[in-house]
Amino acid sequence: MSLTPQGGEAPAGHGRRGGGRRSGGGSGGGKSGTQENAPHRRRRALRWSATVLAVVIIGTAGAGYLYYQHLNANIKKDPLNIGDAKDRAAESKANAAGQTPLNILLIGSDGRNNKEDQKLGGAKDTFNTAPRADVQMLLHLSADRSNMSVVSMPRDTLVNIPKCTDPKNNKVYGALTTHITNDSLGRGGPGCTVATWEKLTDIHIDHFMMIDFSGVVSMADAIGGVPVCVDANIHSKDSSGHGSGLKLKKGTTDVKGVQALQWLRTRYGFEDNTDIARAKAQHQYMNAMVRQLRENATLSNPGKLKDLAETATTALTVDNGLGTVKKLYDLSKELKKVPTKRITMTTMPWEYESPTSGRVVPKPGDAEKLFRLVRDDIALDGKGKKKSTTPKTSSDPAAADDKIAVQVQNGTGSDTEAAVSGRANTIAQLLVGKGFTQAVSDRSAAPSQAKTVIRYPSADLEGDAQRVAKALGIPVSAVKKSTDVSGVTLVVGADWRTGTKYTAPKEDDSTPDSAQVINGADKKQCMHVNPSYTW
Repeated sequence: MSLTPQGGEAPAGHGRRGGGRRSGGGSGGGKSGTQENAPHRRRRALRWSATVLAVVIIGTAGAGYLYYQHLNANIKKDPLNIGDAKDRAAESKANAAGQTPLNILLIGSDGRNNKEDQKLGGAKDTFNTAPRADVQMLLHLSADRSNMSVVSMPRDTLVNIPKCTDPKNNKVYGALTTHITNDSLGRGGPGCTVATWEKLTDIHIDHFMMIDFSGVVSMADAIGGVPVCVDANIHSKDSSGHGSGLKLKKGTTDVKGVQALQWLRTRYGFEDNTDIARAKAQHQYMNAMVRQLRENATLSNPGKLKDLAETATTALTVDNGLGTVKKLYDLSKELKKVPTKRITMTTMPWEYESPTSGRVVPKPGDAEKLFRLVRDDIALDGKGKKKSTTPKTSSDPAAADDKIAVQVQNGTGSDTEAAVSGRANTIAQLLVGKGFTQAVSDRSAAPSQAKTVIRYPSADLEGDAQRVAKALGIPVSAVKKSTDVSGVTLVVGADWRTGTKYTAPKEDDSTPDSAQVINGADKKQCMHVNPSYTW
């Protein structure tokens, strides 16, 4: 995937991780059902993205060991996750066939710590300041390699950033609440951005790939341009100086170099001049690049591939688990198994923090639903196989029922109904009657909870939490790891206001409309130009 930095336009003000991880995830995919001619086979070796495509030259151009080592040396590496273990998501579990999904965080950095990046990024007053993660996209490759989902987060999103420790100097950055997400990169590096995503989504991230301003320009040049479309002439520049400078005529244009970067940075001029419209333009660019690389036979030219290999490896910063050409090549083989029509681009559902704020926050309900679909490896295009109903039980054995301490909270309130008085005590006594003699009710007020959930703080209590769930007939999918609790905690939700028998609500596995779905094979995508920025 080509990472696509943005920014520069009046910015709004567990354990084993990292180096030893395999790069390809689980096994997956299968043999093609069609016969291909030799030229087509050569083109298939070049598929998927500007970043991983470039390393294929090693296998096709006879570059030799010294050149291989040279490309390896080009690649910059950083630790995968520099947050606290308590804030990390549990590793993804394999499906019934033993295949494991793969999650890669794509980061576009607006760092301006060299003259080239400063020239491209503008804003001279930010030279040598901490870089910001102005593009953040989570790429999810399904366990069976049949589909791919991408979830982008607007750079103006307010999130909780966990405590991070800079691996270079051991500087500790304290946790922040309700803070703009793109600042995470400047708090020790990309590993803090990874930690922030895991804390927010509870999705385990296997790898990250980061590229900066100058990298985007050189990558676009190396592949010969990317076709993008606007529905009217556009000039992204106003009298106040806002805008990327992008100037295009109505219709489709192949953008490369600085013009490609301008497209990816454009906020003023697309739709409502917001970061959300910019994310939509980035999705269009990424989809077009994927199609370009799969269809453009000129990339079979060894000379072009060599240039692309040099450009890609120089532009990249990756985690230690992806830090060689071989590992990147192995990843490319996994990615290319997905047909373009099964790639789904989405934006995290959001809402404005307040009516007058330019900041956004994850939209309650819809954002968590999208994250759950990714966690559960459910295809966002609605075409995947129904997920397995076999519960994913913990490898941690549960203690005896009378040794499991359970705190019960009353979350039965909602926007339209008050919490049921005494509900936590009723369910606590139900547990005591089932042998969980250490179950107690929490008399303090608890936030409303739409669905009943059982939370636990660490892996050694997962088995205990699942045992409580089984005793009450609560599905294992409602058992969640959370750093907000200190022990096994049952929150009785608005879906269990009466009775002593829990009936689980039917899960809706459709992608929320607010995720703004775009299919990777859609060639009709065209950005709407704001009338104030036409010429």
